Amino acid sequence: MSWLVTGGAGYIGAHVVRALLDAGMTPVVIDDLSHGLPNRVPAGVPLVEARIQDRAVVAAALREHGVTGVIHLAALKAAGESVEKPLEYYTENVGGMIDLLAVMQEVGVANLVYSSSAAVYGAPAANPVVEDAPLIPENPYGETKVIGEWMARDAGVAWGLSWVALRYFNVAGAGSDDLGDNSVNNLIPMVFAALDEGRAPQIFGDDYPTPDGTCIRDYIHVVDLAAAHVAAAKLCEAGAADVFNVGRGTGSTVREVMNVVSQVVGRDVGAQVVDRRAGDPPATFAQTDRIRDRLGWTAELDLRDMVASAWSAHTTER
Repeated sequence: MSWLVTGGAGYIGAHVVRALLDAGMTPVVIDDLSHGLPNRVPAGVPLVEARIQDRAVVAAALREHGVTGVIHLAALKAAGESVEKPLEYYTENVGGMIDLLAVMQEVGVANLVYSSSAAVYGAPAANPVVEDAPLIPENPYGETKVIGEWMARDAGVAWGLSWVALRYFNVAGAGSDDLGDNSVNNLIPMVFAALDEGRAPQIFGDDYPTPDGTCIRDYIHVVDLAAAHVAAAKLCEAGAADVFNVGRGTGSTVREVMNVVSQVVGRDVGAQVVDRRAGDPPATFAQTDRIRDRLGWTAELDLRDMVASAWSAHTTER
């Protein structure tokens, strides 16, 4: 089957495309290249340069390449920025999802793997958080992801869409040195950027109700995440309407991440505490039994693997 990957030239998307190829599946990429890089798309994989809001172009791509499923990654994703620019996030994430689903229905593409987020939970009442926990997002980004899940569910009821939503936790690492994370919003690249500029990396708040006062997050290697997309796509092909957490099932504090970075780079990074960011919950980490039991997927790589591979990619790209 042929799978269209929206945002397939981006950090996560490029890993998903390669995982699809490795699994013997046929990827097609659509990306407006606002954040993606065309050289991340492997030779022989079609690249359509467009926004998903351009319905005519998306429809033509689906038909031309005989697409039977969509892995939808293209979105804005910075929680803090979404607090400052809520309408932009609703326009891109919700509006884009509406456009995509409308075209899929028109063309008759009935399989969707949707990129959701742990941000849908907000500050969960208990950790590890299970998929059935209340969805109480604390920022507009998380709200847009909840709405995206609702739209997938409702399309399944209305016209038979087979769908899986993957609630990512904190993605890090690189599958190869040419696929590093170029985001300015993710923790590990932010630390590396600070080191490059001779600045102290920042810890946003150390007064949270956690063991060392810094936020706890569940970090998942991007290679493991890409493998989860392949498993989800295969489930979609058999018919699905389900939601899965994608994490390691264990939490790490920001200080713990800084310590691992210090070990990998060979010196103390000298992290400096600054004020909290708006919209950051104190702790979120995943219960992963459902994805293990239903998809046979478990994370294989740990936090040090993530930091070491990210550092290798970063130092290669400089």
